[in-house]
Amino acid sequence: MENASIRIIFFDIGGVLLSDGWGHSVRKEAAKYFALDYEEMEFEHQFIFNVYEIGSITLDYYLDTVIFNRSRNFTREEFKDYMYAQSTELPETLRWLKEWKGECGFRIISINNEGRELNEYRVKKFKLNECFDAFISSCEVNIRKPDPRIYKLAMGIAQASPEECIYIDDRMVLVKAAQKQGIQSFHHRDFLSTKKMLEELKNSNGRNRALE
Repeated sequence: MENASIRIIFFDIGGVLLSDGWGHSVRKEAAKYFALDYEEMEFEHQFIFNVYEIGSITLDYYLDTVIFNRSRNFTREEFKDYMYAQSTELPETLRWLKEWKGECGFRIISINNEGRELNEYRVKKFKLNECFDAFISSCEVNIRKPDPRIYKLAMGIAQASPEECIYIDDRMVLVKAAQKQGIQSFHHRDFLSTKKMLEELKNSNGRNRALE
């Protein structure tokens, strides 16, 4: 991997630092917990969730369509609390990144797909501002990955060329989407391999600065 000129690290959040907040497996568990028809719920979810992620509708609007389209024996707040509670910190990565951020010499920016309420909850709950300099969240920029425009927007905000950036994601389809924009990309599989890559990147960057 070429890394001589890297100065911006773009990070995904769900599946890398945190669990997927409202991912497929979580929705299945929610259907069991609340005794919902999963297939019906999933059909409605697929119909509208992308609209929620790009910030066009609120979480309440999403829930009106997917869950509260009929009377239920639980409240909206109970369901929201369950949704929020499914966000958990993945082992080691986030804690390490917060410490590493202070010494790495890179700007670290998130590029993530998330609805506004879930995004705000996760940023505050896990203090993500301690490791990110900026957030390129689909709900705020009205574009979601893998749309090429979100990567271009991120580079514009960072004022960086593709050669100056690296992107980290756990989903190969999104890694490839960033690569198509000329951004060097790394497929996150686990904490240790990602840590190793970032440490090597930092050390290489330090050597190159010493030679300038």
